[in-house]
Amino acid sequence: MANVPSSLMRLMKHFVADHQNLLLSDYNQFNVIELLLHTLHTDKQEARSHKFFVLSKLTHLVQFNFSSTRLLDILGLEKNKNISEVSRFVLLGLSSSWELQLFLFLTFLLIYVVIVLGNLLIVMVVQADTHLLQSPMYYFLSHLSFIDLCLSCVAVPKMLGDFLQKEKTIPFSGCLAQVFFLHFLGASEMFLLTVMAYDRYIAICNPLHYLTVMNNHLRLRLVFGCWCGGFIHSITQVIIVIQLPFCGPNELDNFYCDVPQVVKLACMDTYLVEVLMVSNSGILSLVCFLVLLFSYALILITLRSHLHRGQSKALSTCASHLTVVSLIFVPCVFIYLRPFCTFSVDKVVSVFYTVITPMLNPLIYTLRNADMKQAIERLRKKQVAAHCFVRG
Repeated sequence: MANVPSSLMRLMKHFVADHQNLLLSDYNQFNVIELLLHTLHTDKQEARSHKFFVLSKLTHLVQFNFSSTRLLDILGLEKNKNISEVSRFVLLGLSSSWELQLFLFLTFLLIYVVIVLGNLLIVMVVQADTHLLQSPMYYFLSHLSFIDLCLSCVAVPKMLGDFLQKEKTIPFSGCLAQVFFLHFLGASEMFLLTVMAYDRYIAICNPLHYLTVMNNHLRLRLVFGCWCGGFIHSITQVIIVIQLPFCGPNELDNFYCDVPQVVKLACMDTYLVEVLMVSNSGILSLVCFLVLLFSYALILITLRSHLHRGQSKALSTCASHLTVVSLIFVPCVFIYLRPFCTFSVDKVVSVFYTVITPMLNPLIYTLRNADMKQAIERLRKKQVAAHCFVRG
């Protein structure tokens, strides 16, 4: 023992003291201990010959222990992640009463049919009537109806199916899809309504240059900008939501997935996330709403001095636009421009925004618009004439 160098002795004692539990864990490590004990009883020259061999074994052993521990840690983390990960959400819906759900199913099914037929009618009439298609206002109106038609398909079909099921669930990917398309179409509609207000401002306040300003190229660029703005807004929401950890409760107190309800289920402090969401959705809704109100205020001031010149038609058009703007923006401002707390009327506002408003838009624009009613009558006569010609 005295022949072994003191430095090697210290190294071996330090290693055995610090790694005794690890060294006793498998057969290979036991061989290393046996080698160390044998080395302690050899002479000085033999110890020197085994010195580098022992150090090599110690290095490989430490690397093995580190790699094994690291692998186990990774596997443990993945296991915990898989255990705690939320793969689907439970939608509490509008009611838990089976009788009330049947009544709501029939009611919303009728509303959904009106939404689809009404908005499809506006799109078809505008596209089929050359006079309306050349008008910038009706060109934008056809895009608005198309957005309403798509927006109603985001949440209403799922809601109708859930009325007939006991368990109302939606996968995480489906929830993200609803969030994306809801905000994509909703923001595009907000931008489009702002464009329509600008169109009415040019038509009423600068009528001589209206067709020159609102030419086909500008109309196409404005609509394309609305869709791009909606996409940017929506993808921002999804990127924020998809990075949140969900490991606990998975019940959404609504009939569809939306950002306020989903964020409340995250397993973290969501204060900064809520601020980002409010600044994104809430401020966007409020700014667009204020711009629209300011635009229509200027229009009404201009119309007040021209009512005796036959501007009642323009006033009626602006009244229709203001009604639609109020139906869309007031619920959005109420939902998104406040902290993510729950109110008793939240579901009512959600129903109004996703179901009632897309149904009322075609009714407002067709029943209060003489041009649309005349175009519908012309299309009906054309279809009747074509049918009679085919039968004759």
